[in-house]
Amino acid sequence: MGLASSVATAVPVRQNYISAHEKPLYQNAPYMPYANPDAPKGGVLSMSANGTFDNFQTLNGKGTAADGTGSLYDTLMKRSLNEAAVNYPLLASSVTVDPEDLSYAIFHLNPKARFSNGTPVTAADVAFSFNALLKDGAPGLKVYLGDIKSVKALNTLDVRFDYKSKDNSEITSIVSEVPIYSQKDFSKKPYDRIMATAPLGSGPYVLDRVDAGRSITYKRNPNYWGQNLPVNRGRNNFDTIKYVYYRNLDIAFEGFKSGQFLYQTEYKARTWSLSYDFPAAKSGIVRKQNIVTQNPVATQMFVFNTRRPLFADIRFRQALTYAYDFEWLNKALFFGQYQRLQSFFYNSDLAATGKPSSDELKILQPLLGKLSPLEQQGILQDWRYPVSDGSGYNRKNLLIARQILLSAGYRYKDGNLLDKQGKPIQIDFMISQDGLQRTILPFIRNLKRLGVKVNLRLVDVPQYTERMRRFDYDMTTQVIPQSNSPGNEQVQFWSSLAADQQGNYNFAGIKNPVVDQLIDGLIKAPNRQVLQTYTHALDRTLRAGYYVIPTYGKVGNWIATWDMYEQPKNPAKYDIGLDYWWVNPKKAQRVNTYLSRQSKSAQ
Repeated sequence: MGLASSVATAVPVRQNYISAHEKPLYQNAPYMPYANPDAPKGGVLSMSANGTFDNFQTLNGKGTAADGTGSLYDTLMKRSLNEAAVNYPLLASSVTVDPEDLSYAIFHLNPKARFSNGTPVTAADVAFSFNALLKDGAPGLKVYLGDIKSVKALNTLDVRFDYKSKDNSEITSIVSEVPIYSQKDFSKKPYDRIMATAPLGSGPYVLDRVDAGRSITYKRNPNYWGQNLPVNRGRNNFDTIKYVYYRNLDIAFEGFKSGQFLYQTEYKARTWSLSYDFPAAKSGIVRKQNIVTQNPVATQMFVFNTRRPLFADIRFRQALTYAYDFEWLNKALFFGQYQRLQSFFYNSDLAATGKPSSDELKILQPLLGKLSPLEQQGILQDWRYPVSDGSGYNRKNLLIARQILLSAGYRYKDGNLLDKQGKPIQIDFMISQDGLQRTILPFIRNLKRLGVKVNLRLVDVPQYTERMRRFDYDMTTQVIPQSNSPGNEQVQFWSSLAADQQGNYNFAGIKNPVVDQLIDGLIKAPNRQVLQTYTHALDRTLRAGYYVIPTYGKVGNWIATWDMYEQPKNPAKYDIGLDYWWVNPKKAQRVNTYLSRQSKSAQ
């Protein structure tokens, strides 16, 4: 099985979909089942963004990327929001693949595809976009696309991708989701520089207005070439999309309350539980929803930088894991709204549960000899992170942590934990959001009880971005999103290749040949069952390595809106599907009247 798993014959086939592991459901559908094809166009979608921005060329890894640029650019195909790994036509109307030879794919462009200035999108533009990205793109993206050997325009509309391997079942799907730029537009622009204006795109929106450091506004292109494609019917309904920038989440919430923007994704349990008591929320003109999808929960975590000698010791990392007291945090700070993350693929069939299955053991047993006894033990057991009594003292787990440290050769003097050279241990914990302090300080307090001094470093967003790019921290927080179809992005997150590449996403600095081998098997999985087995094995190995402390998450998305937005009756399985929402004009008028009255009363 492979990209054309539903095709029995082993000859090249031309088809209007890409499917890595499953039979496509909607290749003949006039529109997607989570769309309202009759949704009206018009109105504004406005939301907040964090920090600042200076670069509209978001693929080169320079500066701070502007929010919302994805709406400016079309890709070759668009992923279905109801299927784990199926893509349907956008710029490309079809693709030729060989189910027995996955070393190449030929995309056939839609002859109607146009950039926003009316010029055709050609195979040369596709080849330019990939070749420039592979040469001067962000390090993480270059790793993500690392299996591409060459990209060549065969003629005006056909472009051929050749790959380094013959069994990467996901790479053509990945290729189909990369934004396409105009070669002519870049003829006088350096690809690898910060750009204050957006490059020419072929997507449904164009850049309208930039208020430097404050906001970005995009407007819908009325002449968008692809508005009647099946994946676009009922999509891209807002006339205007605006991002308003704030220094932090607390200030942004005040902006939402006053109607400076109208769509809010809420991340704080305290705010969600207690702070929606302002007049507009009480009157019902601000609406709260918990939108549940079937995606894995994003992995929120404390990251150990194993590039630092102190954190290279797995026993030290294991001990610190016992100092994290989720049960008390959830009771005292989170209002019982969160779950402890027990997996890097929590809330999905990709999460490893119980002890390894026989299929997992077939993969894992030949690899166990490459791992430490502690890792072997963790992989083979029914994994659970330490549980406290929720009292806030965490005495039992701290005693366990202390014993682990003593057994590993650490010593105490005057209440301070000494490293193996006899020096007091200090850790710098770097963050950029002051709102995180209340969730980190209890952990720091517990580490102090273990004799470890922690300095919590709050830095501004540009400094944080640069230090994260250079891996300049002892510990930090991070959130890693996951999908129901993991693949090449796992190289970016966990592989030895990504560990030393500045700007990549292996923040823990993991260099583990077993992890590398499991990622390779995951990427080359010929079907869904094998993909699940390799993902389970990877999940177990990452947990057993104690590279991070997975903290907490929630099954669902907390969304608050000024009540003017409508949603399709059949929501998507794997996404909120915001692209398919629309504005109800009558409700919008009610919101505008309310805000106008509030503004006059405040004067």
